[in-house]
Amino acid sequence: MLCGVLLAGSVPAQQSPETSYTFKARSELVLVNVTARDKKGNLVRDLTADDFTVLEDGKQQKVLSFDIENTDAVPEAAAGPEQTNVLSALKPRTEAKPTVVSPAQLALKDRRLLILFFDLSAMQPDEIDRSTTAAQKYVDQQMAPADLVSVVSLGSGVRVEQDFTSDRALLKQALDRLNPSSGAGFEEGSTGATEGTPDTGQPFTVDDTEYNIFNTDRRLEALRTVADALSRVDQKKSLVYFSSGMDRTGIENQSELRTAINAAVRANMAIYTLDIRGLQALVPGGEAQSASLRGTAPYSGRATMNALNSNFTTQETLVTLAGDTGGRAILDTNDFGQVFKRVQEDTSSYYMLGYHSTNPARDGKFRRIVVRVRRSDLKLEYRRGYYAPADFQHSNRADRELQLEQELASDLPTTDLPVYLATGYFRLADNKFFVPISLVVPGREIPFTHGGNQDRATLDVIGAVTDSGNKRPITSLRDTVKFNVQGSQEVRRKNVQYNSGFVLPAGRYHLKFVVRENQSGRLGSFETDLVVPELKTAPLKMSSVIVASQLQPAPNKRRNESPLIRDGSELIPNVTHVFTSGQHLYLYYEVYDPARQGKEKQPDIRLLTNVSFFSGKVKTYETPLVEAQQLNAADRKAAVFQLDVPLTSLKPGFYICQVNVIDDAAGRFIFPRLALLVRQ
Repeated sequence: MLCGVLLAGSVPAQQSPETSYTFKARSELVLVNVTARDKKGNLVRDLTADDFTVLEDGKQQKVLSFDIENTDAVPEAAAGPEQTNVLSALKPRTEAKPTVVSPAQLALKDRRLLILFFDLSAMQPDEIDRSTTAAQKYVDQQMAPADLVSVVSLGSGVRVEQDFTSDRALLKQALDRLNPSSGAGFEEGSTGATEGTPDTGQPFTVDDTEYNIFNTDRRLEALRTVADALSRVDQKKSLVYFSSGMDRTGIENQSELRTAINAAVRANMAIYTLDIRGLQALVPGGEAQSASLRGTAPYSGRATMNALNSNFTTQETLVTLAGDTGGRAILDTNDFGQVFKRVQEDTSSYYMLGYHSTNPARDGKFRRIVVRVRRSDLKLEYRRGYYAPADFQHSNRADRELQLEQELASDLPTTDLPVYLATGYFRLADNKFFVPISLVVPGREIPFTHGGNQDRATLDVIGAVTDSGNKRPITSLRDTVKFNVQGSQEVRRKNVQYNSGFVLPAGRYHLKFVVRENQSGRLGSFETDLVVPELKTAPLKMSSVIVASQLQPAPNKRRNESPLIRDGSELIPNVTHVFTSGQHLYLYYEVYDPARQGKEKQPDIRLLTNVSFFSGKVKTYETPLVEAQQLNAADRKAAVFQLDVPLTSLKPGFYICQVNVIDDAAGRFIFPRLALLVRQ
């Protein structure tokens, strides 16, 4: 892979004929659920809005909305089988387009919304069986008339097994579908090369640190996705997270953890984490099904301490998720039914207060909430705060990287920053092609800051190449481009072009690139399909045609990396195909494995080529014929052509450029075409 950046002066920036103004207003309601209990622990249900005072960071807030939710008041007869499509946004894309339903239409008042979330990626088959058994027991014995329950699973992706319903039969069918065989499988053993590790006799053990980082991020992202889907429902939601622990590697997952917690808090969703491993007996020498430990660790107590630390590490994230969202962590117990009892107790009756924060800053800082009540004999339960929204200037490095990765994975493009992309393909060897990538951003769209005697700006670039069929990732790119110029006016009049490239086999691919300018954080994305043809069966094997208006000296370290670098000069692709009449048009293309003439041991080839320009149906110009009799890139079995066309020969206007290539020895030909614009 190679990369570079330059200023492309192909087209002056066009001025907008009219200046348009966009007014944006943000109105974010902060919801706080409050449960009030007397000295005996009984719920207090007769408070009014005037009884409460809400403080945020010590400043009193005006309560704009007040509601009392009383799920115990729903009679059995009024709670017949119901279904909703609240989680329709999480349905697979192959299904019908979800219907947008407003919260008012769902009649969710005084209903308990419960999500059963099964993390199949983190549980063994026996643990999945225990989870589904506990859930089925709840449906049969503990489910209350007010309960609306949904079932969500995380395997290879987030899947809604059953949307919110009070129909026990549908819930049991969804739980039955969660077969234990869909678990992630047993963990691989280690070689036991270090003190206190089991000897499983394997010759090689992989380092799973990066895998743990990715897998934990994926689980946290799944929780955030569920929270986002439920954010349009004001009522309190409770998510029971069935898991066998969640590993974190240092602070690598901290940004995703914070994002997931904040999404849950904003969606008014409490997470109740259940460690389905239950009460564990940590045997110093290891369990019966485990291999024997090496060294003296089983006898010195070190093995037991390591097991306790490992167990604590996997439970620490579960405690954080529950504590910061207003839920509870159920750990080290075999009574799994108590998590459902706790959810029902916490949501049987509560007050829902809403206010608009008086602090307009979008700094991403934690804001502490304090709720007070007039009666001094009451105990209040509520979440203690939330993270404020953060604009780009207040986001940290981890959040910025997460933003790029999320945009790259998003199905919807972002067009705040204009981005254009062009690519091609050139054969390096059998079934090995160089694919140049050129990204263009108009210079007028890049804000500069002045520091010292220079203007500065940075662009972040991230891209990925995936298989167009199964979306399997092939390769990726991440780079930061820094500008330090004496005067940014020259940059604003031109385009900024970023050049890179990949080496790929023949096939069908999907390319997506995201560019962000780091002053205001505006993003732009561009995605396209790419076909790298299998040239073995082509009658005349030819590369793509690259048009350019610039040649520049290539750095010594990159001179052997790209076919577009020859004789110390690099051809800079023109992405927009827009030229001015005073420029030169360079056309670059290659022909592979041309036919040989005669029967000599090393016979010559005979390739003929030129370029024709059409304005409508009329041929307005044609370049002289060029003949090649030898391969000038013998290591790649290629005849390379680079034609130079002075555009003073063409009047300003729109043209179809036809490249004529004839293999005279084989009697074969090809005529690729492309469009270009010549401006005065």
